[in-house]
Amino acid sequence: MKITNISYERLDLQLSEPYTIAYETISKTTNFILKIETDGKLVGYGCAAPDSVVTEETPDEVEESIKRTIIPYLRNENPFHYARIIEELGLMLECKSSALAMVDMALLDLVSKKCDVPLYQFLGGYRTQIATSVTIGILPLDETLRIAQNYIDQGFFILKIKGGTNLEADIEKLIHLRELMPDTILRFDGNQGYTADDSVAFVEATSKVEIEIFEQPTKVGRDEKMGEVTKGTNIPVMADESLKTLKDVFRLARNERINMINIKLQKVGGLLEGMHINSVAKSANLEAMVGCIDECSLGIAAGLHFALSRPNMKYADLDGHLDIKNDPFKGLFHIKKGIMYPTDFSGLGNFDT
Repeated sequence: MKITNISYERLDLQLSEPYTIAYETISKTTNFILKIETDGKLVGYGCAAPDSVVTEETPDEVEESIKRTIIPYLRNENPFHYARIIEELGLMLECKSSALAMVDMALLDLVSKKCDVPLYQFLGGYRTQIATSVTIGILPLDETLRIAQNYIDQGFFILKIKGGTNLEADIEKLIHLRELMPDTILRFDGNQGYTADDSVAFVEATSKVEIEIFEQPTKVGRDEKMGEVTKGTNIPVMADESLKTLKDVFRLARNERINMINIKLQKVGGLLEGMHINSVAKSANLEAMVGCIDECSLGIAAGLHFALSRPNMKYADLDGHLDIKNDPFKGLFHIKKGIMYPTDFSGLGNFDT
């Protein structure tokens, strides 16, 4: 199999509702869709969702990388040589993360289609379904409770609450949510907004809420502070923004700074690198969650197949497509009562645009 043509489309997408996290408010996203055609009938697709904070790329930088580097390099390559291709492209690209993830997805989409199996089966096929959380940004209490109830009414049963800007308000929200929804699984994401002392105080004040996961409470670059939270609290502390590379997970695991990791394909550079990161986490007895940013359903589908492929990836936060207006991809997976299911089609699946 040989690559004969490569093209792309830039999608400037609006969110149905802007949302706020500890360091910014987000109302739109840019996705790039890579299309790789071969000398047979098979076509592979990948998605990039550049973010100046999470992936450290701008949309214009990714577009320039596609035109100048990715398209010329991929022509006439064999997709089954994806490990070499990804390694060499990683050295060539100035902006690497989401651009590399996009190529990685498209190549693995192709090779699993050639093998005529869904991508998660090609990667290992450990499970066939996984529950996802849905995220609520920083909002006033009454708005938070209203949106939470709406999600529960839709069948979701895991809520991830964003916070980190007001300790007292965050505590109040979590206590009210637990009173209103005694059976709902609650996760909390500080998005680097807390000090170590604030983090410990938050956990102590919400002890009866029984929060399942405490995500990235302290700032990136201050591993020792997150380690203080991990050692000083009794709920799992998860690294997100602190984890972008294989070296990051090794450092965090070696120094016992965390209990869990959040692997976002756009952040780490794709499924192949995500598997390496997960292997290091597993060796350190750290569980993994597969997360996302503001990605259309194509990017979310890749995250789903990744989450289904390995035993150590027990959690999912794959809701980034839900707020995107006019998502161009449909039918790649199904969500029923908060559970995500892949289709039986090969690769990332068949879709209608």
